[in-house]
Amino acid sequence: MKFDNVLSEINGFGKFQTMIVLIQSLSRMTLPCHFLLNNFIAAVPSHHCDLSALDDEGVFGNLTQEQRLTVTIPVQEDGTPSSCKMFPEPQFHLLSNSNDSDLATVPCQNGWVYDNSTFKSTLATEWDLVCDRKGMNKATATIFFIGVMCGAPLFGFLSDRFGRRAMLMVAYLATMVFAFTSAFSTSYVMFCIMRFFTGVTLSGISIISIVLSVEWFDIQHRTFAGVIVSLDWTGGNMLLASIAYFVNDWRWLTIAVTSPLVLAVITWWWLPESARWLLANGEKEKAHFYLEKCAKMNNRSKCMAEITPQTLTNAVRVKDEEKKYGFVDLVRTPNIRKLSICTGILWYGVAFTYYGISLNITGFGMNVYFTQFIYAAIELPGKIMVYYFLNKFGRKPGQVGTLLLTGTCVFINIFVPQGLWVFRTIVGLFGKGLSEASFTIMFLYTTELYPTVVRQNGVGYTSFVGRLGVSIAPLIALLDVVWELLPAVIYALVAVGTGLVALLLPETLNVRLPEFIEDIEKPRAELDGESGNPLKQADENTNGNGTVEVT
Repeated sequence: MKFDNVLSEINGFGKFQTMIVLIQSLSRMTLPCHFLLNNFIAAVPSHHCDLSALDDEGVFGNLTQEQRLTVTIPVQEDGTPSSCKMFPEPQFHLLSNSNDSDLATVPCQNGWVYDNSTFKSTLATEWDLVCDRKGMNKATATIFFIGVMCGAPLFGFLSDRFGRRAMLMVAYLATMVFAFTSAFSTSYVMFCIMRFFTGVTLSGISIISIVLSVEWFDIQHRTFAGVIVSLDWTGGNMLLASIAYFVNDWRWLTIAVTSPLVLAVITWWWLPESARWLLANGEKEKAHFYLEKCAKMNNRSKCMAEITPQTLTNAVRVKDEEKKYGFVDLVRTPNIRKLSICTGILWYGVAFTYYGISLNITGFGMNVYFTQFIYAAIELPGKIMVYYFLNKFGRKPGQVGTLLLTGTCVFINIFVPQGLWVFRTIVGLFGKGLSEASFTIMFLYTTELYPTVVRQNGVGYTSFVGRLGVSIAPLIALLDVVWELLPAVIYALVAVGTGLVALLLPETLNVRLPEFIEDIEKPRAELDGESGNPLKQADENTNGNGTVEVT
């Protein structure tokens, strides 16, 4: 019998699996808080040149604040004071004549004054990352996601080599150290370095937790596992908006969103190792121990009577002791090479589009906290629909459809005037919900496509490529100086192109998880003939009194 049959017999969807999901929810909710943290800590409030150095005596000293701005700050096309320019000398004649189009201007000479009504302190106000230094502000998100990109293959390799559980604890502890240190940064450079390493370690939490959860669920409930785990992201997203509303200082906000990891470290002691990984690596005694715990918690202890550590070796072929799997194995043979290329493109496009939309919460003219919250809330009904769609129609049509529709929503908003902000917001929310749905499907889909022996390597590699897209997404927004609509056009084209690439991937609905690379190199018909219907086979290997007959 196969491992999935064993898992079905001891209930691959019971209290034990619920415990795994709940324990990991504490850490997974911190992921969106950090991944979208730049929406708040790097926010740029309204600002103008600091006029405090000008002589307060004489005529200028008798002017109101509004009049001072009129004679010292040029007006932009939209009628608001310039954020980056000032007149070299006060232009008192502008009090009676508002035409300043021919007057010379210079960059701000003495820094800036910021509107602190929404944000008490941000990176922009801390180190004056505005005007000609605004690229440095955007770069903080890129640096963070480069760290996430580097951490994905690192933790993918380590968790395939040393196990899911141990590497998860390493990721927890390292994230707390780097995140808390970043909150006490004394310079821009120190902050960027700490954020880079925070990204590295958070990537470990991201890719290990999803794989560990899915590997403990049976075939019938893998879809549910993928969707229910993704709800942690939605909850964390809404949590970020709520915390940011009450904590408007960037240092304390960073500390606040990292704090749940303290509880995650405590609850880690109840978290099991992946029995599937243990068996694939020849640790049959430990695998049997965790399977017994699972059976006991799920009230299926009788089912373990016929299952011994020795018989478990027949459930999953043991990995060759001399064979060390690595990233090279992802391109060594034809089918897995095609899989690696297609999933790499898929992750790049999905992540690029999702964060291109998510990091633009000021684009609809509404309150940033409210926008962040409804951006998160729209994901909930989307994920519920994803669950039913994936169970009925499969992963491939869901992945292709959500990406094509996301690109369509972005294209529609390109042609909608800014004045119709209500319609733009509705279309934008649909696009955001669809992009999140594509992300949810992608995580589950990728986990099912790669064999156990290289699953973390595969997820690590694809996450690496995806974070490359995330790193570039914030910088694409700077292209609006070339053409205002260019960023949106790029996001839409990438989404549509990625959806077409997803057509090349195989379907995984109700298909047993592959254990070795050879499992996906075999022709599909041969694999089906060898394995049979996994749901039916589980029944055939169970006798009348509910115990397992190991063959």
